[in-house]
Amino acid sequence: MTSSPVAQLARPLGYHIAYRRQVASGIGTHLPGVIFLSGFKSDMSGSKATALAEFCQARGQAFLCFDYFGHGQSGGDFLEGSIGRWRDDALAVLDQLTQGPQILIGSSMGGWLMLLTALLRPARIHGLVGIAAAPDFTEDLMLPEFSAAEQAMLRRDGRIARPSEYSDDPYIITWQLIEEARQHLLLRQPIDLRCPVRLLQGMADPDVPYQTALRLTERLVTPDVELHLIKDGDHRLSRPQDLALLFAELDKLSGSAR
Repeated sequence: MTSSPVAQLARPLGYHIAYRRQVASGIGTHLPGVIFLSGFKSDMSGSKATALAEFCQARGQAFLCFDYFGHGQSGGDFLEGSIGRWRDDALAVLDQLTQGPQILIGSSMGGWLMLLTALLRPARIHGLVGIAAAPDFTEDLMLPEFSAAEQAMLRRDGRIARPSEYSDDPYIITWQLIEEARQHLLLRQPIDLRCPVRLLQGMADPDVPYQTALRLTERLVTPDVELHLIKDGDHRLSRPQDLALLFAELDKLSGSAR
């Protein structure tokens, strides 16, 4: 993404959101814009964000990616982050940095934030693409992995360190993250979205089981949902064949723009 320098969006709570934005050009001006929402402790320098930026740039399609509070180049302390705060970052980016219909692409936790954002701004959303989307992961995937002793420590000390497969540094999980996220759980009731939704899910994903994608498919109210299960796909889904599928789905969604 060398063509789009990092810029900053000031937030009223005293921090800034770092973002990269590519404006539409040529025939791309007739396509919906694309916003990429990264995963937990990930940022806009990742391989999927970079690949999407290049894909959109070649088409002249508007593209924007950003770092949440406490992530990457944005301000804030990660340990003070929460699902609600990161959702509000996504809303600020959508409201202040884009115009017209948008396709939200959410990876892992970004898939949860994508859904929460779309529920609050349905008129702005042309379509959604989830990559190993992980709604409710704090309650359904993270918390059950903790032993009784670890859960007690989490409540007593307010945090716990967990090893990460994606970094040499452990994840620090806070009780605030778990508790605040309970205000934003989605899979317990129908999800009242009417836009097209495409879900890409690896069946060999060690972090988000494909059953989560099945539950999400069932909960979405819109009938226009397609779930693509990749039998040997991992959590990142960043191999060339995975990116090719992502680009194909984005192309089809974009082409249906009015």
